Formats: sequence, C-alpha cells, structure tokens
Amino acid sequence: MEKEANKPNELQDRLDALAIKQALLADEIARLTKEISQLKTVSPDPPESEFVGPPKKQPLVVQAAIQKEAVEEPEPLATDSQKKSPAPSAVKNLSRDLEEVIGGNLISKIGMVAILIGMGIGIKYAIDNDLISPLMRILMGYGVGAVLLLFSYRLREKYRAFGAVLFSGALALLFFTSYAAHIYYALLPQGVSFTIMVALTIYGVVEALRFNQPIVAHFGLVGAYAIPFLLGDDPDKITFLFTYTAIVNLGILSISIWRYWKSLYHVAFAFTWLIYASWYLFDYKETAHFGPAFVFLVLFFGIFYLAFLAYKLIRRENYDASDVAMLLLNSFIFYGLGYLILQDHEMGSHQLGLFTGLNALVHLGVGGMVYRFRQADRNLFYLVSGVGLIFTIIAIPVQLDGNWVTLLWGGEAALLFWIGRTRNSPAFEWLAYGLFALAVFSLLDDWSVYLYIHKGDPEIQPVFNIYLLTSLWVAACVGFSMWINRKTQYVHPFENGSLARQLLDYGLPVTFILILYLGFQLEIAHYFDQKRALLSAGNDLALFREIWIVNYSLFFLTVLSLVNIRRLRSQTLSQINLGLNVLFLLTFLALTLVQFIALNAIYLSPPRTISAVSGIC
Repeated sequence: MEKEANKPNELQDRLDALAIKQALLADEIARLTKEISQLKTVSPDPPESEFVGPPKKQPLVVQAAIQKEAVEEPEPLATDSQKKSPAPSAVKNLSRDLEEVIGGNLISKIGMVAILIGMGIGIKYAIDNDLISPLMRILMGYGVGAVLLLFSYRLREKYRAFGAVLFSGALALLFFTSYAAHIYYALLPQGVSFTIMVALTIYGVVEALRFNQPIVAHFGLVGAYAIPFLLGDDPDKITFLFTYTAIVNLGILSISIWRYWKSLYHVAFAFTWLIYASWYLFDYKETAHFGPAFVFLVLFFGIFYLAFLAYKLIRRENYDASDVAMLLLNSFIFYGLGYLILQDHEMGSHQLGLFTGLNALVHLGVGGMVYRFRQADRNLFYLVSGVGLIFTIIAIPVQLDGNWVTLLWGGEAALLFWIGRTRNSPAFEWLAYGLFALAVFSLLDDWSVYLYIHKGDPEIQPVFNIYLLTSLWVAACVGFSMWINRKTQYVHPFENGSLARQLLDYGLPVTFILILYLGFQLEIAHYFDQKRALLSAGNDLALFREIWIVNYSLFFLTVLSLVNIRRLRSQTLSQINLGLNVLFLLTFLALTLVQFIALNAIYLSPPRTISAVSGIC
C-alpha cells in the first residue's frame, strides 16, 4: 500500500525531469538553428550536382522546436512590385549574356561576312577595271588569308569564339583565291589547285573539330560554295566546278562522322543541289555534259547519303522528322534529276526502268546493312527499306506497261501486308494499303482497255488471256491478305471497334468479291462481243450477252451463299447475299423475260439471224 501511495510522486518527479531536459534541448535547438541561418547568409549554396541524402526523421520534440523557431521568425512577404520585377542578379546576368551574344558573337560574325563580301566585290571591281595584275590579285588574296590565320591563332586562347570566326573567314578566302587562280587566271595548274583545296579541306575539318564550333565549318567549308556565285561559274569548266564542290562536300562528310551539326548539313545540301540544278536548267548540253553530269550527280547523292547515315549509325542515335525529310529529299532530287538527264539522252531513255530499279536496290541494300546493326534505330530500317520499296513500285510502270504493272503491284501489296502483320511492323502494312489502292486502280484501267479498246478483238483467246488472269491474281492477293487479317494470333494495328478496323475488316472481303465477280463478268461480255464481231450479227447476240450475265450473277451468288454456309458463317455476308439474290431475281423477272420475248421474235425472223444465233452453240 505504501509503495502504491508513493508511485504518483515518483512519476511526477520523472515528468519534471523530462520537462527540464526538453527545455534544455529546445534551447540548444534554437541556438543551433540560429547559427545555421547565420552561416547560410554568409556561405554560398552547395552545388546542384552534389547529392544530398533524404532528411533524417527528427524526434517530435525537435520538430516542435523547429516549428516554433519558424513561427517566431516569419519571412517578410514580398510586395507586388517585388513579385513582378526579377531579382537584380538575374537582370545583371541576363544583360551580361545578351552583351556577350551581341558583342562577342553576333557582331563578329556579321563583321566577317561583311569583310568577305567586301573583298569579293573589291576584287571583282579590280578585275573588271584591270586595276591590278592577276598575279597581284592572287598574292593579295593569299596574304590577307594568312594575316587572318595569324590573328586567329593569337586570339584563340583568350577569345576563342572570335578566333574561330577569323579562322573560318581565312579558310573561305583561301578557297576563294585557289579557285580563281586556276579558273580565271590559269596561274595554278589543275593538279596544284586540287592539292591546295584538298589540303584546305582537311585543315578546315581538323580545326572545326578542334574548335568544336559549327561557325568554323559554316564559314570555312560551306562559305566556299559561294565562290562560283561571286565570280560567275564558267559552264565550259563544269568538271572543275563540280570536283571543287565534291571536295568541300567530302569535308562535310568527314565532320558528320564526328559531329552531327544539322545546320551545316542543311546548308551544304541546299547549296550543292542549287548549284547543280541551276547549271542543269541553264547551261546543260546533252552532247557535251551527259557523262560528267551523271557522274557528279551520283557522287553528290552518295556523299549526302553517307553523311546522313554515318553519325547516326556510329553514335546509334534516333532520327527525327528533319532527318527523315532530308533523306527523302536527297533521294528524290537525285532520282528526278537523273530521270531528266536519261530521258533526254538517246540511249539513256531506254534505261529509265533500270535506273529506277538500281535506286531501289541501293536503298534496300542499305536497309539490309542497317538491319545488321541491331542497336541502330529500328525506324531507320523501316525508313530506308520503305524508300527502296517505293522506288520498286515506281520502277514497275516505268519499265513495264499494262497488265504487268497490276500483277506486280498486287503481289507486292500482299507481300508487304504479310510482313507488316506477321512481323508487327505497321509501316509495311500502311505501305501495303497504298499499294492495294494502286493495284485496284490499275486493274480498273486494264478492264477499261479490255472493254472498250479491245472490245470483240478476235486475237484475244477466251478465258486464257492476260486480262482474266490479272483479275484472278489481284483477287488472290486480296484474298490472301483477308485470310491473314482474320487470324487472331497476330497483333492488329487498329483498336477493336474503331472505324479503321471496320473499314479494313469489311473492305478486304468486299474488294475480293467484287474483283472476282467483275473479272468473270467481263470475260462473258467479251466472249459475246467477239462472236458478234466475227459473225457480223445484230442485236441477237447482245441479248444473249445480257441474259448470260444475269444467269452468271445468280450462279455466283449461289456459290457465295454455299461457301458462307459451309466455311465463313458470316451473318453480315449472309444478309448482303440475300439482298443481292433478291435484287438479281427481280432483275431476271423484270428485264430478262423481256429479252427472252425479243429473242423469240428474232427466232421467227429471216434465216440470217437464226444462223448467227446458232453460231454461238
């Protein structure tokens, strides 16, 4: 009893001791918090890259003390003017950055452009007015270039950006001078001029990579493209001009292996094809320029193609929309200019299909090479292979004509659909849809030729002719794709129940049935037209043709109903088939019976018509 009576006093003593410890601990926390706040105002914040671990969980007493300290010293609220205006340090940094951009970067580039344009205008004025000798002009060009190089070396340590601008201007001027020394004054032999340009290109590539600034490549290499425009290119020396352009492009290709400066690639691409296209439009002569034109066309295409692929394959980077656009532009500009050059040539006009096929082989070969790079961007394989397939599609109508185009387009469409669906490659499947549309339109064109141009042609054998075989082949290709589309183990590119899914699921069967039906219907019509032309008969065979088309339609719908009942078991198809059967039965009762009456009258006519009718039996 005595112990239980003293227990409340013991608990009270322990509670008082804990309260004293809590007060001491709160004082210590307040003192430390104040010291930390004073140190923060003096010492800078730690760097962002330094990893700071998660805060340790504090005891409740410590948390209470921290909250108390925070309540006792609240931060002052910012006024509206302080909220709207940025901090003085931010304004100062922004003004300093803007000053560096304008004063140290933009002004220097504008100045270098002005110097180069001024020197070009001055040299051209001196040339036109014969103020100084050709040798002095070339020596002055090399001298000014050397001075700019010397200044760039002196300034590159402290003023790296300005030194890069000076170096690029010097490089462009040296290109300018070497080109003019050979083309206009013949002061340097062709071999010496080429050697200097190759050396300048290599030197420019090395320095561009060392400076690691695109401005060096822009002024030094791309700026060299402006030389023919400043001096005026000579069409009789086009080989030297294009060789000079190819040397500069090789420098761009070398840089693209290590740096993928898109602006450099785009400007070089635009200048090269602009120079080539303008020369072709205004100065191209078939007899004198066919060989060099085609050789340099292939060379430029190859350089830009490799420049596009090199960095991406080596660095294994993905492609964006601008990369895709540049590859397509390069391919189709090359094909378009090559097609025009070959079309105007007597022998080349017969090789257009071969040229188109070689384009397809190049892209498909590159696609196979990219496929071996397992870590490369998968979209690159689809892109390059898709371009190859497009050229394959184009090559068919270029080289072939008529039904062969339809046959090959239908086969390619079925093949691409199979690859796209079984390999889960939507790009190939989308390409197959376009090819199916082309194949169907080509088949319609073949049918129009068969129905109108070759109407009743006695040389076309019934049934075993290219027109019916083409119809059956396209129907088989569509039917094969329809069979693949019905398989559930493959991933469908469209969501279940979507409009695109319904169009595909219903579009393929409808196209298959229509092609199959119309192919045989045209064959029946052509058979009677052929007999009518051979026998010089009148309307009797025309009536027989209409009756047999109705009979064939009823037979076709009957067979379709049996196939649907035994195999397909499609409720939608059964409803459509029932409607068509009713339609053709009404047609038979309303029109065909009238035709039978007309035939009956013909049988009772003079013997000429009766013999004509009996000739079909």
